[in-house]
Amino acid sequence: MIAELLWQPFVDYGFMRRALAGCLALSAGAAPLGTILLLRRMSLVGDAMSHAILPGAALGYLLFGLSLPAMTIGGLAAGLVVAMLSGVVTRYTALREDASFAGFYLISLALGVLLVSLRGSNVDLLHVLFGSVLALDDPTLYLTATIASLSMLGLALMYRPLLMECLDPGFLRMQGRMGSISHALFMLLLVLNLVGGFHSLGTLMAVALVVLPAASARFWLRGVGLQMALSTGIAMAGSVLGLLLSYHAGIAASAAITLSLGCLYLLSLCLGRLGSVRAQRHRPGNDSVSEPMGVSE
Repeated sequence: MIAELLWQPFVDYGFMRRALAGCLALSAGAAPLGTILLLRRMSLVGDAMSHAILPGAALGYLLFGLSLPAMTIGGLAAGLVVAMLSGVVTRYTALREDASFAGFYLISLALGVLLVSLRGSNVDLLHVLFGSVLALDDPTLYLTATIASLSMLGLALMYRPLLMECLDPGFLRMQGRMGSISHALFMLLLVLNLVGGFHSLGTLMAVALVVLPAASARFWLRGVGLQMALSTGIAMAGSVLGLLLSYHAGIAASAAITLSLGCLYLLSLCLGRLGSVRAQRHRPGNDSVSEPMGVSE
C-alpha cells in the first residue's frame, strides 16, 4: 500500500515523471551552488537574483508569447545585467553588494509584473510567478538538464578558486584576475539555474532549491564537498515529497515542493548534529555553524 502511494503516481502518469526528472536535474545543479552562496553569506543575493530575471523573461513573453528560447534569453540577460550593475554600484559607491542587489531586485520585480500585466491575464502572471512544474515539455527538460550539466562541470573546474574566495578573498586577489573570473562565472551559473528554475517552479519558488537544501546540510556536515552532496540529496528528497504531496493532496506543486524543503530545513534546524537546537542544548559552544567550516574532502 505504501509503495503504491510512493511510486504509483510516477508509474501511471507521464506528467509526474517529467516533473520528477525536471526537479532532480534542478536539484543537481542548484543545490551545490547554494552551498557556496551560503558560505559566502550571500543567501539573500540568490533571492534577489531570482527576481532580477523576471523583467527579461516578461519582455520575452510580451514580444513572443510563452516562447522558451525568448524567455530564457531574456531572463538570462536581465539577470546578468543586474549582477553587473550591482558590482559597479558596490565598486564605485559605499553601498554593499547585498544592499545594491536588494535595490535592483525590488525594481526588477515591479518591472516584471508590470510587463506581464500589459499583455497577459492573471493566469499568465501566476504562471510566471509560481511556475508549472507539472506541465514540463521536452524542450524545457533538455534546457534544465543542460543547465545542470554545465553547473556541475563549472563547479568542478572552479571549486578551489571559489573556496579560496570565500575563505581568503585577499589572497585570491593577489593571484591576479582569478578572483574576478571565478566570481563572474559563479554568478553566471547562479543566473542560469534560476532561469531553469523559473520555467519549472516560477520566479518566486526557484530560489528555494538553491537556499533551503544548502542551509539544511550545514546542520549535519562540515566539509564543503560533503555539504554539496548532502544538499543535492535533500533537494531531491524534498522534490519527490513535494510532488507526492501535490498529487495526493491536490495542491500547487511548486508550493508543495517548497514547503517540503522547508520542513526538511526545520527538521535539520532542530535535530542536526552541528549547531542545531538539539546540539546547542546538549553541547553548548561546540559544533556551532558559526565556527569556521572545514574544507577537507
